[in-house]
Amino acid sequence: MVSVSDPTALKMVLVVRGELGLSPGKAAVQVAHAAVMLALEGRSRKDKMLEQWLEQGQKKVALRVQTLTEMEDLQHKARRLGLRTVFVQDAGLTEVPAGTKTVLGIGPGSPSDIDRVTGSLPLL
Repeated sequence: MVSVSDPTALKMVLVVRGELGLSPGKAAVQVAHAAVMLALEGRSRKDKMLEQWLEQGQKKVALRVQTLTEMEDLQHKARRLGLRTVFVQDAGLTEVPAGTKTVLGIGPGSPSDIDRVTGSLPLL
């Protein structure tokens, strides 16, 4: 069985939009939304990669970009590689206006594919 610490373990990345200046708590909640959205979508599609990721310990990495344009570019790159993506759009009740894209979720996927898209980004 592959463990989360194994470099070959499937992973999910959650990319936060830095220019918004989200508080740590807000960023954490938005990242959680993205992870749940990806998992639910994978479950509804009976995605075998999701099942492997769940069995391996659900490796997740939170990263940062500065702008919405950077996030959208990452989404296009990920989709070209066949990776599942979701955008979290905030409800607008606290720190940002309704509809603001706060987080891009990608995966789960192979480390090599994920790193081709996000490997140069800094940790959150």
